[in-house]
Amino acid sequence: MPPPVKTERRPATASEALHPALLCAVGWLVPGAGHFMLGKTGKAAAFFVLLTAMYVIGLAIGGRLFPFGLAEPLVFLAALAEWTVALPRLAALIGGFGQGQVTSATYEYGNTFVIVSGLMNALVLLDVYDRATGRKR
Repeated sequence: MPPPVKTERRPATASEALHPALLCAVGWLVPGAGHFMLGKTGKAAAFFVLLTAMYVIGLAIGGRLFPFGLAEPLVFLAALAEWTVALPRLAALIGGFGQGQVTSATYEYGNTFVIVSGLMNALVLLDVYDRATGRKR
């Protein structure tokens, strides 16, 4: 019988140590936090600053926070997109921002900024998932 082979255990990388769902949940709550937990601090900072700034600018130029409601499918999808960046959405909700000024010339631009920041964070979350599962370096 041959002697047992010693195998060396290499230390787990950040992406192997943390569950992909946890990384995505943290990245959903705070834009860029999933990348931060993976050690991609430059990307994390860029995502946090850019996505949060887009959200704030969208609200500042008259964007609206859409309510969840199945009666109007496009309003439901807009609300879903807005909730893809949870922390700015919660802060705006608590602060009473996002009433929307329909008469403002920038109303639609504001809505677009807020919605697109959420959709971009969804793409960032997919990137976090791919990196955490080893599909991407």
